[in-house]
Amino acid sequence: MRVKATEENIKLAGKIIKEGGLVAFPTETVYGLGANALNPYAVAKIFEVKKRPTFDPLIVHISKIEWLEKLTTQVDEKALKLIEKFWPGPLTLVLPKSNIVPDIVTAGLPTVAIRMPSHNVALALIENAETPISAPSANPFGYISPTTADHVERMLGDKIDLILDGGKCPIGIESTVLSLIDEEPKILRPGGLPVEEIEKIIGKVKIQPSSEKILSPGQLKKHYSPKTPVRIFKSLDELSEINETENVGILLFKKNELKIKAKHIEVLSENGDLIEAAANLFSALHRLDDSGVSVIYAQAVTETGLGLAIMDRLRKASAPAEN
Repeated sequence: MRVKATEENIKLAGKIIKEGGLVAFPTETVYGLGANALNPYAVAKIFEVKKRPTFDPLIVHISKIEWLEKLTTQVDEKALKLIEKFWPGPLTLVLPKSNIVPDIVTAGLPTVAIRMPSHNVALALIENAETPISAPSANPFGYISPTTADHVERMLGDKIDLILDGGKCPIGIESTVLSLIDEEPKILRPGGLPVEEIEKIIGKVKIQPSSEKILSPGQLKKHYSPKTPVRIFKSLDELSEINETENVGILLFKKNELKIKAKHIEVLSENGDLIEAAANLFSALHRLDDSGVSVIYAQAVTETGLGLAIMDRLRKASAPAEN
């Protein structure tokens, strides 16, 4: 069932979470598929519905700082500085977990990923549920993340208890995940908070490449993928090599004057604004995937600010399937 995110419906959604159900809800980044983070049986439903492997940990969403003390065993000075500056917002912190966090949430790791979303609907839902909420993106595992209730309804509508429609997600790309477990802070997933902003607060951070050991969501080499193959191109000159008879879709960073031969073209930002491009990325990929093209050519962007997160998503979308 899909409903508008009214006060009454948010209360209903909170009741569903309390009773062990699943609710899709908007955050400032993407739509999440939420369950009571402290109920392992409810969390197991997330993995079942998404067909998500259990080695991939989930992010725990909170609405009050008080929950941090209950969910973790240590919050250091760097974490406190980042929380003061960026919470609520698109920053997830990986910290040592306490015993109340079920192992299914953390994939058996001794750490837990926590964030406080800034979306009013998300915060109100967590308050009404009276519990932290585990919530990966509300889509089948590995597919393009949802940034509208339409995306969620099309992909999971008949499999979950409720969809709270709160409109389009303003940031449109998942949160930045930062591990503070080791002495050297590490970005495990670039996202909606640019790395440069984090470094202004705590100094230089390392960007961890995708690896065999999954320490946070979004670290698999192939992820965020449309069913249609994606190929990244750097120069518009490369488009001249496309055969006129090819059934091609093109994802452009910004508008240009070239006459491009393609069945379907999406432009992320008329003026080449990275914030606007990030907000439109997943919706554009959804439209291209639904257009019936046989291949999607995606234009590379500069890897500064949100460009780092955009390129992370495009590389994972274009990666070959893992055996």
